[in-house]
Amino acid sequence: MLGRSTQMRSLIPGLGPRALLRAGGVAVLGLLMALAVACSDDEQAQPQPEAQPAAAEQQAQPQTEQQEVQEQTGTIVDIAVADGRFETLVAAVTAAELVETLSGEGPFTVFAPTDDAFAALPEGTVTALLEDAPALTNILLYHVVAGDVRAADVVTLESAVTVQGEPVSITVDGDSVRINEANVVITDIVASNGVIHVIDAVLLPPEPEAQAMQAQQEEQQQEPEDSQQAAQPEQPEQPEQLGTIVDIAVADGRFETLVAAVTAAGLVETLSGDGPFTVFAPTDDAFAALPEGAVESLLEDIPALSAILLYHVVAGDVRAADVVTLDSAVTVLGEAVSITVEGDSVRINDANVVITDIEASNGVIHVIDAVLLPPVPLGSIVDIAAGDERFETLVAALTAAGLVETLAGEGPFTVFAPTDDAFAALPEGTVEALLEDIPALTDILLYHVVSGDVRAADVVTLESAITVQGESVSVTVEGDSVRINDALVIIADIEASNGVIHVIDAVLLAPTE
Repeated sequence: MLGRSTQMRSLIPGLGPRALLRAGGVAVLGLLMALAVACSDDEQAQPQPEAQPAAAEQQAQPQTEQQEVQEQTGTIVDIAVADGRFETLVAAVTAAELVETLSGEGPFTVFAPTDDAFAALPEGTVTALLEDAPALTNILLYHVVAGDVRAADVVTLESAVTVQGEPVSITVDGDSVRINEANVVITDIVASNGVIHVIDAVLLPPEPEAQAMQAQQEEQQQEPEDSQQAAQPEQPEQPEQLGTIVDIAVADGRFETLVAAVTAAGLVETLSGDGPFTVFAPTDDAFAALPEGAVESLLEDIPALSAILLYHVVAGDVRAADVVTLDSAVTVLGEAVSITVEGDSVRINDANVVITDIEASNGVIHVIDAVLLPPVPLGSIVDIAAGDERFETLVAALTAAGLVETLAGEGPFTVFAPTDDAFAALPEGTVEALLEDIPALTDILLYHVVSGDVRAADVVTLESAITVQGESVSVTVEGDSVRINDALVIIADIEASNGVIHVIDAVLLAPTE
């Protein structure tokens, strides 16, 4: 992540113009949801410090030396959904359509309120929030900090800037830790994409009016106490105050599409917060270069729009001088963008940076000439086969044999996949007979599967490979041609999330005894 070391210590998250605005809300909601679920599992396994009185057994201790970190294999979202004590949090995340965002790489730190914490709010508050998406998003974002910040680091801080833009205070009193007025009851519930700390109250961000009043009071306290002080020589005129990232984008005629997207996503308030944020901002021409109808479709699909906008925002104030020292930066979406420097040119993924270091009061903007599109998650071997019309017979066979769940598992697997034409080349009636003879069908299908992720570069070095069925297939290389038994490999290295597919032009038949 850009400026990662600084951001991790200050716990400052960042969002970008439009991506920033809506995306920030999404990230927080999803994070809260995941935290909530993780919290329940961790609460049951929370070890207690030695020699503590029994009355303290229900309160989680944020100490790091005596506390076991609860490792969870799922994302923050998975953990939250699996726990029954965070139903309100899950409902809020679902209502905000943030589940997909919080299943990203992260990392995120979430202070997750329990159902009891939500129930303690004034009557009708939760119902009203579920009907007011901008307000709900603002509150949820106030519970999320960018980065993976464990309890051992939290207790060294006095405050942390949330993705919402405002800081939360951190108070350590003996073995107790409070986030604002909320007690931390369970710490360090580790997910695959961050960490959850469970709290016993909902955090409410400060109202703009209260902030203005506090600023006015502080200003009055700094006024001279007597007329002699008031008669000090006139100070030089101060430079005009910078606007926020949102103010700058709205005032500039080159970002009308970006502003429209940020407004549609309800992220204006978020991107007007303290930040700091670093935003890679596409121009109107960049949006116009997308396929026809793409912008209109995105404006009607808020989750997809939010994901794209979040992919343009990095936490922290990262100037051009720092950007060029990096190879990549993790965005608020949780996915990384690549950074390429060639002479005086800098590219973010495939987008050229055309203007740098547009300073705002809450961060910095770098203008780019193309819209950044986050990577599409790879499907499993089954997903890919089902989505390709050339494998309809293979998919039907896998379904009939009950192998769909197996080949959708973690793997990895290497599948030599016959096309529909390959099945059609079998003697008439063979496919129908196999579909009625599940053991024989299963035997043939498993003869097409090898354990492990074996790419073409490795296949050509082999003479044979043992299949999951137990028998070996032969591998023959002749010039640029590769055969598996007598089947020709016609397409290689179709990558899946759980392995790889090599397409063949004939069905492999296991040797008979």
